[in-house]
Amino acid sequence: MTGQRTYGGVSADERRTQRRAALIGAALDILGTQGLDKLTVSALCTGAGLNERYYYENFDGRDAVLSALFDTIAEELAAALIAGLHAAPDDTRAKAHAAITAGIGVLTDDPRKARVALAVSTATPELRTRTTHTIKAFANLVAAEGIDFYGIAEAEPDALIGFRANYLVGGLVHTLSAWLQGDLPMTREDLVDATTDIFVLLGEDLARGLRR
Repeated sequence: MTGQRTYGGVSADERRTQRRAALIGAALDILGTQGLDKLTVSALCTGAGLNERYYYENFDGRDAVLSALFDTIAEELAAALIAGLHAAPDDTRAKAHAAITAGIGVLTDDPRKARVALAVSTATPELRTRTTHTIKAFANLVAAEGIDFYGIAEAEPDALIGFRANYLVGGLVHTLSAWLQGDLPMTREDLVDATTDIFVLLGEDLARGLRR
């Protein structure tokens, strides 16, 4: 019972969750403002205001911290996309524009998150693989939402749906990386509009082709 005691109305599990979140928050701040080489156990614990033993309670190394932070940002991004999509009017362009605006907003409203996404995605082979799997997960999300929006029957061929979803998401990740690094001289609004144009064009074209 000792390990599960409640202090101040907060259970042991809740305290562990809070400590983990504090460490991830510290990692975001360090990576987003100072860089990967500054991400040490000591810096993390100082930033989180925790004893080092709590670091080892949650993570077995730096890659584990990076993975947890990357996943946290990806989850926030997915939630923002879905919220934007579902809140928009029932119109192809409105939905695409709202989802893209929300997603890009996550990475640009807090510039630390964009820096982390860029740094983590190339940090180690394991993290590069994780990035690939995350892109695939977002492509699956785009495909599922497209199938639902256009009313595409499950029996219809899905190879082209998967191809276009992966093409769109992979292309957006590459383009967004270039834009964040200053290689594309566009405003955020121009980037959102141009991306929306491509998503709508390929989505509408695919839907028409599958309905023939």
